[in-house]
Amino acid sequence: MIKVENLQKRVPMAGGELEILKGITLEIKSGQSAAIVGASGSGKSTLLGLLAGLDEASGGRVEINGRDLGALDEDGRALFRAEHIGFVFQSFQLLPALTALENVMLPLELRGDGNAEELARHYLGRVGLAERVAHYPRQMSGGEQQRVAIARAFATRPSILFADEPTGNLDSGTGGHIVDLLFELNREERSTLVLVTHDEQLAARCERRLQLDAGALVES
Repeated sequence: MIKVENLQKRVPMAGGELEILKGITLEIKSGQSAAIVGASGSGKSTLLGLLAGLDEASGGRVEINGRDLGALDEDGRALFRAEHIGFVFQSFQLLPALTALENVMLPLELRGDGNAEELARHYLGRVGLAERVAHYPRQMSGGEQQRVAIARAFATRPSILFADEPTGNLDSGTGGHIVDLLFELNREERSTLVLVTHDEQLAARCERRLQLDAGALVES
């Protein structure tokens, strides 16, 4: 599902370049769950962004489901994400002016799904929010907002789900419920799950552990 060869990321700095990722090579099979772990500044979120096609690499290759992301322009990568990839972010990334139902419907409508409302209601029900479809993010707790974000991510039926610190803004009890829900839906949908986390218990629930240290993959 995911194949990475000699992936590099450098950014210009005063007087030179900062090397964020140093020749990462890895493979993640379809249906696997993988945790990207490492200290702050080790390159975890940068790697996740490159795997998802949100950023361009300085060198190397990312292949998702047989497609070379480097061969796609920005519009091509956006279309590929809409068709194959779901996201769950630490900060939820819900639009405050839209209800829970409208937030989940939005990516479905953008790609032209005729049954966007039906799918959105189904996945909001799956995360236990059938009675909150008309509520706005400001009317919800952090855990409820993250459940909306999970419903939105799964509603497009992605083959890969990327999650960046999905419990980072939640207390431990709420975070535990969110993790249970994430893995339950992932099993049901048979998607590939790749997440960035500093939570060792969350990482231990994944089949793969990818340890980064100063931009290098030191354990897989």
